[in-house]
Amino acid sequence: MSFLSPRLQIAVKQKQILTPGLVQMVTVLQLNKLELKELINQEISENPVLEEVVEGAEELTPAEVQSMLERGDPDPHPADAEVRDVTAQAYGDAHAGEAGAAAEAQKAPDAFEEIDFGSYFEDFMDPPVHSPAEYDPDKPGFEAFLSSPVTLTDHLRQQLSLIVVPPEIRDATEAILGNLDESGYLEDTLENIAAAEGHSVEVLDKALEEVQSLDPAGVGARSLQECLLLQLEDRGAQGSVAWQIVQNHLKLVESKSVKELARLLKRPVSHIEIAIDVILHLDPKPGLKYSGPGARAVEPDVYISKDGEDYIVSLTDEGLPVLRINGSYRHLLERGEGADKETRNYIKDRYASALQLIRNIEQRKQTILKVCEVIITRQRGFLESGIDELRPMMIKEVAEEIGVHASTVSRAVAGKYAHTPRGVFELRFFFTEAVQGPTGGNLSLVNLKRMVKKMIEDEDPKRPLTDDHIAGMLKQQGIKVTRRTVAKYREDMKIPSTHHRRVKD
Repeated sequence: MSFLSPRLQIAVKQKQILTPGLVQMVTVLQLNKLELKELINQEISENPVLEEVVEGAEELTPAEVQSMLERGDPDPHPADAEVRDVTAQAYGDAHAGEAGAAAEAQKAPDAFEEIDFGSYFEDFMDPPVHSPAEYDPDKPGFEAFLSSPVTLTDHLRQQLSLIVVPPEIRDATEAILGNLDESGYLEDTLENIAAAEGHSVEVLDKALEEVQSLDPAGVGARSLQECLLLQLEDRGAQGSVAWQIVQNHLKLVESKSVKELARLLKRPVSHIEIAIDVILHLDPKPGLKYSGPGARAVEPDVYISKDGEDYIVSLTDEGLPVLRINGSYRHLLERGEGADKETRNYIKDRYASALQLIRNIEQRKQTILKVCEVIITRQRGFLESGIDELRPMMIKEVAEEIGVHASTVSRAVAGKYAHTPRGVFELRFFFTEAVQGPTGGNLSLVNLKRMVKKMIEDEDPKRPLTDDHIAGMLKQQGIKVTRRTVAKYREDMKIPSTHHRRVKD
């Protein structure tokens, strides 16, 4: 008979562990320019050995710091080969010759004081697009020319300020404005507002009339029906066929029951069709044009420009702090300077962290540039002729071409935008699936969706195309897709089904 009992066992197991440096590399890679600037500023505030390039401060090159950390030697004068190896590993073989030349200069006893490490360090980091001499702090920035978004309440208040109304009603309009939702509808009843704000219902009713007379037409409505009627009234269409339909038969508009409406109103079908078209062009949410999130500020991370027959890609480093490693703290690593072990370890960690950040920023730059160079090669047709020439391109294919993992490419393009001769596009826009087209698998998914949308736009409203019909039409053009696939693309583009697109006779 056996009993269960706790036991200690030793087992060998393999698992992946992300080091802090690797975690930072992944984080830096997926940041866009604005996010990277915020991270750099945070690191500068937390790390005393990391700072922006300024005149007069002592600076260490990344190669010197690496040598100090690896050898445990406070003397920041590594041997020639060591400087060359570390520098080439961090920034590529293209800079190895320059690192070797700097190491040769260090052989002299006072070479450290003679070398211009500021210029040396800038060789490994791209300078800002605009030099400091071009920057004039007295000139207004670009943000000074941007208008702040106007809210719905601001828009209505501005109009009310031009209208002569009794003070009591003007105060009541503020209570009305405070109860409008983002679509422009009055959320609460006049009775509840009167109890909460201390106004009479009669005064609030007159204040609501003033608000409903403002632009946009339909604001201050308490229902969809009232909103549409206010817009028709603003157009001078009171008593019209459209007015009668909205007032008495709004449900039939959704189903587009033209014949039923013609019978109820005793009007010709052509009059009903015109009235329905007018109703469908009214705005059911008039306040949204002022209550939206506003324009999103997008600053391109990459510029793709044409020079002759070639396209050139460059990263926009303007506004990013140019980093350097301050060497004024290196004396704290020396045992004879009175610093305890804890202080020496802290300074050593700070130097290692600063070096790691600079390397990760440089690696981010090189990865993005390599990805964009592949985009230029594969999407040259798009850059030359527009979206009709957008070619299928998968993240995995680009990753194999530049020799990295697919997740690295995915992070490199995440949330980043490129300024191209065709406009500003998110880098992910250039990655699209391939669809079996007339000449093989060279039709992008983006263009296939555009074809489906164009077919639906050109259809007869009384006999809209079904998903089967669209799939058949695409098949005639040599594009093999199923009905279910067409339905998926249609839903992705938020296009209603055949039943909801049909105009009933």
